[in-house]
Amino acid sequence: MRLRILLYGVLVFLLPMGVSAETPMTAAFVRDHQLWIKTGEQEVQVTKGRYVQSPKWSYDGRFIAYINGDEHGEKSDLFIYDTKEKESFQPYQIETSDYKWSPIKNQLAYNSHGVLNVTKMKDGRPKGFENVALGVSGFEWFPNGREFIVSSQSSLRPTGWGPVPLYKIPMNANLDKNKMESFYTIKTREPDLFGIDADFFKWSHDGKWVAFILVPTASWSMDSNTLCVLSNEGKHFQSVGNMLGFKDWMKWAPSANQLAYISGEGRFFVENKKTTIADMPAVIQQKQYTPEGYVDLDLDWYSPEKVIVARSKENKEWDEGPIPTMFTALYAIDIKADEQRQISNPKKNEFDRQPQVVGTNITWLRQNGKKIDVWVKHGLDGKEYKWIENIEEGPIFLKPKE
Repeated sequence: MRLRILLYGVLVFLLPMGVSAETPMTAAFVRDHQLWIKTGEQEVQVTKGRYVQSPKWSYDGRFIAYINGDEHGEKSDLFIYDTKEKESFQPYQIETSDYKWSPIKNQLAYNSHGVLNVTKMKDGRPKGFENVALGVSGFEWFPNGREFIVSSQSSLRPTGWGPVPLYKIPMNANLDKNKMESFYTIKTREPDLFGIDADFFKWSHDGKWVAFILVPTASWSMDSNTLCVLSNEGKHFQSVGNMLGFKDWMKWAPSANQLAYISGEGRFFVENKKTTIADMPAVIQQKQYTPEGYVDLDLDWYSPEKVIVARSKENKEWDEGPIPTMFTALYAIDIKADEQRQISNPKKNEFDRQPQVVGTNITWLRQNGKKIDVWVKHGLDGKEYKWIENIEEGPIFLKPKE
C-alpha cells in the first residue's frame, strides 16, 4: 500500500502544470470556406469543395447544420454534417438562412421563404420535413421543444403600418389554422414604439421571459431598433430600450432574470454604445456600466455577477471618410462590486471582439487587418493564448448539457 501511495505521488508530481480535469473545448468554425472542428488541440477539416456559412450544433452535438452558399450570396442550401458517420447530407433540398435546433432533441426547424418547417427523423438522423405554418417572419422554439413563438410582419395599410402579431404554434400544427394560437399583438406607434417585424427571440434561463428585437423599416433599423421582453404566457410586454440589430448584443444572465444589452442609437460604432443591464420585470431598473468616453461593442456573461465586454475609446472626432476601426480590448465588469478592469492585451493594430464564455474559459476573436484568430484564457486571471489560427467565421462552441 505504501508503494502505491508513493507511485501515485510521483505521477501527480510529473503531470504538467495547468492540466485540468475539465473536458476539452470543442468548437466548429469556418476556414477557407470549409467547416472545421477542433477539440482540445486536435483540429480536423470536415468538408471540401463547399462554401460553408453559419454552422450550428445540434442538441447533443452529434450534428452540425450549416449553409452551403456562394461568394455572391445567391445560394443558401441547408446541409447537416454527421459527426458519427463523418459525412454531410441534405435533410431535404432546402434554401434557407434561418434554422434552429430543438432545445431537447436533434430536430431542426427552418424558415424557407416564409414557410416554417420541421425535419422528420429517419434512422436516427434528421431527414425529410413537415410543414408547420405559413407567413412566418421570425421564430424560435419554446424551451419545452414542443412549440414555437412565431412573428409575422405587419401589413402596410393606407393609414400606415399595422400591429406586429406573435403566435404560439405547436410543432405538429401542419398548417392547421385552428392550431395557430395568437400569443401577443404588439401595437406599434411612431415614434415611441415603431416596428414592422420581430426577430432574434431569446429565452431567459428559467423560461419565464423572452427577449426580442422589434425591427422598424430598413433604413430606420440601421440606426435604431427596440429591445422588448414578453412573459412566457404572453401577458406582460415591455419595451426595454434602443439598440442596433445585432442578436449577440443582448444576453440573459446565467441564473437571474437580468438582461444585458448594448444600448444606443446610430449605425456607426464611434460613440453612444453603452453596456446596460435591466432587471425583470421592472425594466425601469436599468443601469449603464460603460464609462464616459468609451463604447462597448460586444458582451457575454462570465458569471451571475460579472460581464465581459469588448471596449474601445470613443471617436467623436470622426465625421466623414472611411469608417474608423475601433480598437477594442476585453474588460470585466463586476456588477455587484461596481468595479471594472481590462483583461485582454491586444498589441498595436490588433483588436479583441466577440467574447464567448465556455465553462470557466473566456474566448474571443483577435483581429489584425483581415487575419482573425481565436484566443482563450482560463478564468479572469489566466494567461491568454492563441487556440485557433486563421478563421473566417465562428467559433461555435459545443456547450455541455447541464
